[in-house]
Amino acid sequence: MTGKRNGTAKLLSDIWPGLVSVHCAAHRLALVCKDAAEEVPYMTIFRKHLQDLHLYFRNSANHTSALKRAAAVLNVADLKVTEVKDTRWLSQEKAIANLQRNLPAVLATLAEEADIRKDPVARGLYTYCATYRFVAAVLMQADILPHLTQLSKLFQKENVNFLAISQHVPVTIETLRQIKVAGEQQAPGSFLAQVTERVNLLNIDAEEERMARRKEPTSTTFWGRFQTQVMEPYIDGLIKHLELRFQQLGTLGAFSIFGGRLQDTTAFEYLKMLAQRFRTINEREVLQEWQSFNILVTSGIMKDKSQLEVLQLMASGYEELHLLYPNLSLLAAIALTIPVSSVNCERDFSAMNRIKTDLRNRLQGH
Repeated sequence: MTGKRNGTAKLLSDIWPGLVSVHCAAHRLALVCKDAAEEVPYMTIFRKHLQDLHLYFRNSANHTSALKRAAAVLNVADLKVTEVKDTRWLSQEKAIANLQRNLPAVLATLAEEADIRKDPVARGLYTYCATYRFVAAVLMQADILPHLTQLSKLFQKENVNFLAISQHVPVTIETLRQIKVAGEQQAPGSFLAQVTERVNLLNIDAEEERMARRKEPTSTTFWGRFQTQVMEPYIDGLIKHLELRFQQLGTLGAFSIFGGRLQDTTAFEYLKMLAQRFRTINEREVLQEWQSFNILVTSGIMKDKSQLEVLQLMASGYEELHLLYPNLSLLAAIALTIPVSSVNCERDFSAMNRIKTDLRNRLQGH
């Protein structure tokens, strides 16, 4: 529907150029993470193995019991290997948070199942997970995904502040860029700063033995290869897709004029941008309206009102506001009709699926 050539949004915008087509922000953010991972070969395999770990323990009571025993020995709390699903926004963040906390118990269980029970699946998972690169990838995502999750939660609010959208996406991009630039000198307290310590605690030596047989250096090569082959391409992909999928930040952020606390120069730039986008807005008149409207919002009757309340008042049937601010009232009505996200609709579908199941498909309303 949002295709650039023949999509519904493109065909409608040809008829009325002022149309604002918005893809759900929460969905876009989930696609950013998915697309970035698919561009890095290791991260594609990494994501698949996260799901394999979940299925390995979920589909067997014996495996789950062994995991709980290992957790009790290692004194690990909140034990769970969470599922990763694209239909759940950034579910990978929860999976990574649980895995990095429970990784010693998970590796111990896989090693026990592989050595004692001769389980080939456990052996394959252990061979993949008991490596420097896997541990580093888990810790890297434990540092990165919380920032993206916070952004997703912002978009999932019922009433999203336009100023928050225009400001927090660039902030998230800059945060990711700083993680990449920091390289091996990560900020104290971050998970990436603990890579060497966590690898030593987990006694991961099989990979070192393989590299020793190939007569390759070990300690420095691990991080260098991870940084150039995994971390930097993955973060570059996240930044690229964030910038690509949030190109309309200018138009959406311009509606923050209704939130107050903007300098005149910034407000005038936003108003000019909106006047150029929506031809029914007179640029000269809307700039004049702003001068008194700004006083009304900062020190007048709208001083303590939220952005949503200001928009509703401006777009309501109050005759005096329409007479005083005809162009701003029209912009307020446009702002109220722009759906930043579709999370409310998605929640309704989720509620319906929980109630109307395959076994309860003939429910009648009474």
